[in-house]
Amino acid sequence: MTVYALCKFVHLVAVMLFLGNVTLGLFWVAHAERDGDPAIIRHAMLGIIRSDRWFTLPGVALIIAGGVAAALLGHLRVLSTGWIFWSIVMFTLSGVVFGALLAPLQRKIVAEIDASPNDASTRARLLQRWHRLGWLSVLPLWIAVAMMVTKWPA
Repeated sequence: MTVYALCKFVHLVAVMLFLGNVTLGLFWVAHAERDGDPAIIRHAMLGIIRSDRWFTLPGVALIIAGGVAAALLGHLRVLSTGWIFWSIVMFTLSGVVFGALLAPLQRKIVAEIDASPNDASTRARLLQRWHRLGWLSVLPLWIAVAMMVTKWPA
């Protein structure tokens, strides 16, 4: 296996783990909400926070390292190759939404459940916002994958 192939492999595996983790987070919280039990919702949200530490953040590092290394070894100009540049823009947009809005909201939801477990209206409002921001964070990632696979725009 060449160094280029190894870097591309690391990049692709990291993308699969990262994208699967962040996408399934939306499913697990929605699943926990069906029961309406604040303890189950809290447990799911803490699982999301933990999986962000163990999978999402390391995934970001591996995606960037593997992707940049593969691009450089493949003699691709990162910022002037359209599908790479715009994928980076989508990845960055997702990261900004996650870091600035979604991650703090996750901690706020847990704190709210701890402080007022019977306040269903506040919890519902926070969870509705979390779902909207979650999709706003995940959709650019799927767009980036589509760009990388189709190599669009050139």
